[in-house]
Amino acid sequence: MQIKNSKTTVAVLLTSVFVISICSILYELLISSVASYFQGSSILHFSIVIGIFLSSMGIGSYISRFIKNNLLDWFIGFEVVLSLIGGFSTFILYFAFSLTPYFYLFTFILITSLGVLIGAEIPILTRIMTPYEELKDALAKVLTFDYLGALIASIIFPLLLLPMLGTMRTAFAIGLLNLTVAVINTYVFKRRLKYPKRLFSLSGITAIALIIGFIFSFQINRLFERYMYNDQIMFSAQSAYQRIVVTKWNKDIRLYINGNLQFSTRDEYRYHEPLVHIPMTLTNAKERILVLGGGDGLAAKELLKYDDIGQIEIVDLDPEMTKIAKTHPVFTKLNEQAFSNKKVVIHNEDAYKFLEASSDIYNLIILDLPDPNNTSLGKLYSHEFYGMIQKRMAAGGVLVTQSTSPYFAPKAFWCINKTLNAVFETTLPYSAYVPTFGQWGFNIAVNSPHLPISIKRIQDGLDPDLNLQYLNSEIIPGLFHFDGDMEESPVEVNRLDNQILVKYYEQSWDKMR
Repeated sequence: MQIKNSKTTVAVLLTSVFVISICSILYELLISSVASYFQGSSILHFSIVIGIFLSSMGIGSYISRFIKNNLLDWFIGFEVVLSLIGGFSTFILYFAFSLTPYFYLFTFILITSLGVLIGAEIPILTRIMTPYEELKDALAKVLTFDYLGALIASIIFPLLLLPMLGTMRTAFAIGLLNLTVAVINTYVFKRRLKYPKRLFSLSGITAIALIIGFIFSFQINRLFERYMYNDQIMFSAQSAYQRIVVTKWNKDIRLYINGNLQFSTRDEYRYHEPLVHIPMTLTNAKERILVLGGGDGLAAKELLKYDDIGQIEIVDLDPEMTKIAKTHPVFTKLNEQAFSNKKVVIHNEDAYKFLEASSDIYNLIILDLPDPNNTSLGKLYSHEFYGMIQKRMAAGGVLVTQSTSPYFAPKAFWCINKTLNAVFETTLPYSAYVPTFGQWGFNIAVNSPHLPISIKRIQDGLDPDLNLQYLNSEIIPGLFHFDGDMEESPVEVNRLDNQILVKYYEQSWDKMR
């Protein structure tokens, strides 16, 4: 097909720019997300990926000035190579994390390669268009379509691609989209290419590899996850927010979210019993209980042991997690079908936004949240957030929050305690030993300046008829004792504008690696 119409030529090239832009932003988002899944600290990894990607694009743009002939051949060749590297990007990252100690090296090489290729393409495309458009018009149109593609990519990645396809299949899908640009351009401009047959052959081989990867992406994902988790994978799912994996070894069932262990059935009761029953001994009324997090239903199970309890509201961001907890046989057995109980109401919302919009008053608020390993979670441990919670608490109402490990992350633990102290006059820290995790911490606050928290009151208030596996009145005093290596550290209050807690948390756990 000979291109005689300059408008057709420009239209094909601008469409290519649009698709390339979508793919390039998707690669950035995908690599950043996978790196955050494996290594935590989402802001750090997104910042590094974007920084390296953009600087590599600058290098690619500079390199493009040395390409003087056969611009269409070079452009299409770059697209084919880009589709291959980008399509296998998640595969490469899973391989690097699961089977090598060089995850960051692989990530750096991957980002740099993609950035250089993408950076070289835009100047080359602009130069290809200049015979048909003035430079100022060509550049303006190229950048317009480039920025528009970036907008589309940023919308479809979290809303469509990630929840529907998961990270592995999304990468192969983006690679195929990239390759489509190469194939269309090869076909449309074949009479102007020096090596059309080679480009068609290379595209065909790449397409076969990407299609095979796309078809078997779930199997590939499970294969790498077996190396990551060692135990048998019973269930795995990718939601819009996180990767959920459930493993089993003998009788031990474990839940992982984004590669981080959430609980083990061997000892989860050592976490959930202190989290729930200690504050319940201080709660004067049980009409309305709010649980922020707790999407596995295990905190709700403990609350439902009280016959006189009223309504329990669960606020968990991820509908996939609460759906699994409500319907999957493994979870319904573990949580004793807590989410099917009429007393339990589930809200799939962001906890911060839920409290902002709420006008309800609660007798007990339980924060069963993930550790503050990024700023999205860190805000749920902030001075401002605790202030919002206080407004939703009844007089004499009780707040309890899991507070990470006072042994492994003492500054993070005492930062949460100090932040609570900045809002509530009555607070008390405590901890329990959970073999899977080590010493684990909690903090209680009471919404009354005239109601001190008495350990004797907690002992006397624990109902022996609950038949708990771990918690009893004899061990309660020991929960409030902190050994010398867990004593309070000098820390700052965690606020939205400093997010110091995330820094404390990362520093503490980095030392353990």
